[in-house]
Amino acid sequence: MSKVVKIKTQQTTENVDDFINKIENEQQRADSFTIIELMKKISGEEPKMWGTSIIGFGNKRYKSPKTGREVDWFLIGFSPRKANLSLHLAIDIKKHEDTLQKLGKFKTGVGCLYIKKLTDIDVEQLENLIRTALQSK
Repeated sequence: MSKVVKIKTQQTTENVDDFINKIENEQQRADSFTIIELMKKISGEEPKMWGTSIIGFGNKRYKSPKTGREVDWFLIGFSPRKANLSLHLAIDIKKHEDTLQKLGKFKTGVGCLYIKKLTDIDVEQLENLIRTALQSK
């Protein structure tokens, strides 16, 4: 039997625009607003703050195949960090080599894509990855 676990990062009522407007780096602030519009358009969901620094779109209950524990989380999201923009796509990003080869400058984590600025990448390819992430939900 699975159990829903409360995790530290929860959806909050904080204002997304207020959070983005506090970003000092002008380029990162502008890129963040662009990413919000992209994710909003593709997902059909409104942006919500998760914890103190993640912007998520939609909701899903994820169940760990290993432990059976369940957590409430967002479908897709991102976080503007000092070093980069961290996009949480919850897919095995490395399985999308064809799209990644066309994307531009980036780094990857398990389910994350890290980019410095949008001018470093092909935004159309980013849209493809976001769509892929949503289709896999």
